[in-house]
Amino acid sequence: MVDVTHKPVVYREAIAEGAIRLRPETIRAIREGRIEKGDVLTTAAIAGILAAKKTWDLIPLCHPLPLTHVDVKCEVSGEDRVVCRAKVVTSAKTGVEMEALTAVSIALLTVWDMTKKLEKDEEGQYPYTRIEYIRVVSKKKGGEA
Repeated sequence: MVDVTHKPVVYREAIAEGAIRLRPETIRAIREGRIEKGDVLTTAAIAGILAAKKTWDLIPLCHPLPLTHVDVKCEVSGEDRVVCRAKVVTSAKTGVEMEALTAVSIALLTVWDMTKKLEKDEEGQYPYTRIEYIRVVSKKKGGEA
């Protein structure tokens, strides 16, 4: 790990987002609450929050950070996408970009897992499904929320 011993503890915030492309029929099933595994958007958001809290455990050289706030929102966007956005906050010596990116990634993977039954083609493949555009939208250092 990088030595951050001598860095000051300051307010840190990162926002990340990404999307998963799904078949329009799958999006309709999500909107209508017809996914066999349950509420896709809520489950994905909770999975993202849990992932942010475990980032240091998943990515070998990340520092364990005392997260003070994690918010993950997942919503249907248009006819063929779910977008997930994560905001992570701490007061620490290093940033929370990796926590925000991990939250979004796991939230999107959860959407995939919960909808894969509807996404498979006749051969059991996923020709339409894809996770895309995962990125850090913004980050702050210092100041307040």
